[in-house]
Amino acid sequence: MTKSPPTPALPAARPAAPRSAVGVRRFLRQHGTALTLLAPFLLLFAVFTLWPVLRSLYLSFTDYDAISDPKVVGLQNYQTLLGDPRFRKALANTAVYMLGTSLCSTVLGLMLALVFGGQRLFDQIMRACFFLPSVAGGVGLISVFKWLFSSEDFGLINSIRLWLHLDAVRFLGMPKYAVPVLIVLAVWGLMGYNMIMFVAGLRSIPHDIYEAAAIDGATPAQRFWRITLPLLRPVLLFVLVTSMIGAFQEFFSFYFLFSDTSNVGGILDSGLSLVVYLYDLGFRHLQMGMASALAWILFIMLFLLTALNLKLGRINDID
Repeated sequence: MTKSPPTPALPAARPAAPRSAVGVRRFLRQHGTALTLLAPFLLLFAVFTLWPVLRSLYLSFTDYDAISDPKVVGLQNYQTLLGDPRFRKALANTAVYMLGTSLCSTVLGLMLALVFGGQRLFDQIMRACFFLPSVAGGVGLISVFKWLFSSEDFGLINSIRLWLHLDAVRFLGMPKYAVPVLIVLAVWGLMGYNMIMFVAGLRSIPHDIYEAAAIDGATPAQRFWRITLPLLRPVLLFVLVTSMIGAFQEFFSFYFLFSDTSNVGGILDSGLSLVVYLYDLGFRHLQMGMASALAWILFIMLFLLTALNLKLGRINDID
């Protein structure tokens, strides 16, 4: 009886790769090209955006003067800011400026869109004239306004007042005129942009709706309140949110309009905004910890304000 040759031993089975490693390899095979193309952007984003944001968050809890090493102080910077009279003054100025700028520029932009939203050559010329301040340089606009509202006799408005035998007014030297002048400057530069946004929104509304409403006997006022305004709600929300965010972040007009005064923010801090106060803390007094804390307070305010606007817009859409 012959013996069968011995069966060769099978090689030991390799341990199965962990599922996580398999998933990573599959992800790299599927998205490797996209990741390679995105790598330069992600690197720049991490270095110039993500890292400064995280660094400022850390510095907001420290006492740091940009020279010595940061010293952790916890919530002391936030507590100091909330009890600081200059912070409350800057917050009040910014709130009044934001409300005045956003509401006035939105209302005037909508009115201009309704009046000059047609296709006639005259309407196109008027839209270009009103939009021109929006594309002009910020410092250029501020220089024009400094000449218009100059406290000297050569200022345009005071020259007209003197020609009418009225007393000159120190618009930039009296605290009660500081924020109103800033609001006029912002509205002049912003209403043209808002007008273009509303013109685009008006042209997206089907004309058949207006014809049907006119046949039913709706008046122009009823067509505006019942048709135009509800259908413009997305554009209206966009304009309001962007105007409020821009007003909260405004720096150039507050800083350069009162650059002739010895104090940042004008006389008695009448032209002090949150961003100008942040600049004053961080770059004039080197209180980087306080400035970082103020930056995060400003971010929280903007986040809550934007979330509230979006929430109200969503509720109105449901209604």
